[in-house]
Amino acid sequence: MLNVIMDFFQSLDSPVLQALVGTLFTWGMTAVGASLVFLVRDLHRKWLDMMLGFTGGVMIAASYWSLLAPAIAMSEELHVPKWLPASVGFVLGALFIYVLDKFLPHIHINFKQAEGIPTSLHRTVLLVLAITLHNIPEGMAVGVLFGGAALHLDGTNLGQAVALAIGIGLQNLPEGIAIAMPLRRFGLSRWKAFHYGQMSAIVEPLAAVLGAAFVLQFVSVLPYALAFAAGAMIYVVIEEVVPETQQDRYTDLATLGFIAGFVVMMILDVALG
Repeated sequence: MLNVIMDFFQSLDSPVLQALVGTLFTWGMTAVGASLVFLVRDLHRKWLDMMLGFTGGVMIAASYWSLLAPAIAMSEELHVPKWLPASVGFVLGALFIYVLDKFLPHIHINFKQAEGIPTSLHRTVLLVLAITLHNIPEGMAVGVLFGGAALHLDGTNLGQAVALAIGIGLQNLPEGIAIAMPLRRFGLSRWKAFHYGQMSAIVEPLAAVLGAAFVLQFVSVLPYALAFAAGAMIYVVIEEVVPETQQDRYTDLATLGFIAGFVVMMILDVALG
């Protein structure tokens, strides 16, 4: 099966097209998760915590195996200290999400007080914006890695990019559930809950295409861009995903979900990369 997937991506002519297809898959997996609202009205909190834990595990593993490690490896070809691009990119990525978090109106899954600048937007929209906020670096990461693979630089290859797209897709499935279920529970119709759930990932294809196109034009920034995506993703995990799983009494299950997500992403990257 993995060989078929690799052959398919190799048949695509452009890394930008590869990034687009890869993130259309991740968007589709979000829609699959959100579609669960057509089957059940609600999901027990312990399952949501486990799935969010899985999401965090995938994102942390991807940040190192798919992004930081390649960034450090290809930095050897630049005339700068080997650690510099990864460090600078990582910090800038975290700061990027920090600034968005402070200014973009949004509310997290547990429907507490809204964050960002004051707004009259409906809570439904604010919840979608919260998920969209951390889908930006995920799409960017996939796009940048496909762009890097096309340049044949040390530390990146097509297998890594495909592995990252698969991993992000797997963790998007519980994300779709985690946004659609609360919306359904708070009174939205099944169709509206599904619609808002899948729309949260629509930003990923756009971010991926822009990321791939950017690194193809500016090759020297690739290690910085990879680390930027890693910093953004880890900021999201620590600021949002992990705290969300610690709101109830199922913290152990959430931790096991995190471990499972980390292992799955590590296996994907090692097997395909």
